[in-house]
Amino acid sequence: MRKTTLLFLFAFTAIVAVAQQKKTSGNPIFPGWYADPDAAVFGSDYWIYPTFSAVYEKQTFLDAFSSKDLVNWKKHDKVLDTVNVKWAKKAVWAPAIVKKDAAYYLFFGANDIQNDNEIGGIGVAVSKSPSGPFKDHIGKPLVDKFHNGAQPIDQFVFKDKDGQYYLIYGGWSHCNIAKLSNDFKSLVPFKDGVTFKEITPEGYVEGPYMFIRNGKYYFMWSEGGWTGPDYSVAYAVADSPMGPFKRIGKILKQDPKIATGAGHHSIIHNEKKDAWYIVYHRRPISETHGNNRATCIDEMVFDENGLIQPIVITNEGVKAQKVN
Repeated sequence: MRKTTLLFLFAFTAIVAVAQQKKTSGNPIFPGWYADPDAAVFGSDYWIYPTFSAVYEKQTFLDAFSSKDLVNWKKHDKVLDTVNVKWAKKAVWAPAIVKKDAAYYLFFGANDIQNDNEIGGIGVAVSKSPSGPFKDHIGKPLVDKFHNGAQPIDQFVFKDKDGQYYLIYGGWSHCNIAKLSNDFKSLVPFKDGVTFKEITPEGYVEGPYMFIRNGKYYFMWSEGGWTGPDYSVAYAVADSPMGPFKRIGKILKQDPKIATGAGHHSIIHNEKKDAWYIVYHRRPISETHGNNRATCIDEMVFDENGLIQPIVITNEGVKAQKVN
């Protein structure tokens, strides 16, 4: 047998051995600068859709990552590209994914508009597959103006118990909730005729997220400045997606020994195991540049009263866990 063949077999065996030894995800969970991760479970796969963390002019696409066990992740390049969204030019941020019927809808912010005269805001793209390609769903932004002081960014789509889908979004320390139409092409006014209702809790800055547990609505958001070490996640609990939301406290923040700037998160709930995970970005302690953010995952635990315990951020990440 040739020497080169032996060397190849040796290297391959070593790689397999390392892969087999990997017991936890490690943090970050995949290489590259990625932020604002939105996580979902589709079938037997976990999916994460993050922001490509770079200068605004280079944020013209979104990648996605899938895994069957939370440990080994596969990259899906450019599931969304501004080539398929003519009005989006830069600053494609904070994707939010949802499956409805046989289609997948990817909500995103673009262009970082600073006033109502600029083109941009929150868009919607659609695909028949979670891996894309996603194409513009309505040919224009779904939200392209400031309402109640909220910059149209950092969108999250929430499905209520009655099947109604809501858009929850907002930067500049204001958060709105709005009803989505059945086809996700428009917003539907509430019974009182108002389309955008403000639900901003104390301390809110950006990055809203909502889920239901034991009949209660948990509303989470990011606080602090995204480029600084004080970036963090806080939450509130209410009996309705409309609130009122009274701030309970922070549950995710930096650990100067591990990483800083921990924030802008999403949640994975493995219903079969009733296991909860928080997916978020943070800045390695070796990095100071604002865009040098990496996607990580750690366990989320509730106490006997349903309160979220402070997250322990780790370098190890989480153990392997299949969806089914």
